[in-house]
Amino acid sequence: MVNAIRYIYYGMDDYIKAGGVVMVPLFAVSIVMWLLIIDRAMFFRRLYHKNMDSKTAWSHTNEGRMPDPAQYRGVVSLLVAEFVSRRHGNKELDLHILDEIIQKLSRRLTGYLALIGVLAAIAPLLGLLGTVTGMIATFDVLAVFGTGNAKAMAGGISEALITTQTGLLVAIPGLYMKGFLDRRAQILKQRIEAVGFYLKRHL
Repeated sequence: MVNAIRYIYYGMDDYIKAGGVVMVPLFAVSIVMWLLIIDRAMFFRRLYHKNMDSKTAWSHTNEGRMPDPAQYRGVVSLLVAEFVSRRHGNKELDLHILDEIIQKLSRRLTGYLALIGVLAAIAPLLGLLGTVTGMIATFDVLAVFGTGNAKAMAGGISEALITTQTGLLVAIPGLYMKGFLDRRAQILKQRIEAVGFYLKRHL
């Protein structure tokens, strides 16, 4: 097990060194992007489970009863809990409070998704930058040694190809997960808006 870990570590170290300086920001972008993706995925997973329907939401709201966390932990229970805690009693004011809560929850749902998309879009650009620096290194070798130093030329070409490959490997799954999380957020937003509309009709 230790030998396998050591083999992977040295293999990654060689891979990063072959890709040149651009590999450092590429790996930093990848780590930050995946941390945000995992955070959003876990957040949405919590909001999907143990949801209450519109009638249950209204009964809790009408009675001023907070949702039981052991029974309800979904996105609708967050809406109901915050509305019950902030409800004033004046119908017009309560409608404004409900609208504000819906907008606030909608913003929370889309939080970090734009940043994930930006990081996924940056990765292939960094890969392209690595391609350019690798080709510049190759042409520098050609200018000094001509075609007589194949090893140095191979280093520049390897840098160009590795950074391009890494940029695409970071960007493609990142863009896929961005689309997946966008769809999850949209479904949750629709659920909040539907329950909010139901509550407004009965206030």
